[in-house]
Amino acid sequence: MKVARNRGERGSATTELVLITPVLIVVLLFVVALGRIASSRSEVESAARDVAREAANARSVTEAVAGSDTAARGDLHEGGVTCRALAVVLDTTDFRAGGTVTATVSCSVALQDLVGLGLPASRTITARFTAPIDVYRAVS
Repeated sequence: MKVARNRGERGSATTELVLITPVLIVVLLFVVALGRIASSRSEVESAARDVAREAANARSVTEAVAGSDTAARGDLHEGGVTCRALAVVLDTTDFRAGGTVTATVSCSVALQDLVGLGLPASRTITARFTAPIDVYRAVS
């Protein structure tokens, strides 16, 4: 008994592979890009929080500003985030016992190594955090 085979479908698996593989690669690169952006956003938010807390523990505005850039760079380095450009702005207008200090961290994350997606070469991520200064703390 002979089984009838449809010869019209010959090579269809190869055609499907050729058409679907590039689409899967682009989708994978897109997922990697989204993951990198989400991870970087989390690390920049963490850096802003740590900078604000460290500044709130400083004894003077000068000490707070001096340590802000170092704290942000250390946090981002620990998190594995490389910034093309890093900006740390510390708002110390209410720097007094019972006041607050606000840190804003902006990081330009490189994306140019993810070719084929049409993404910009970098994306700037900005995070802001406000920390209270202890009421019983001596500040100058």
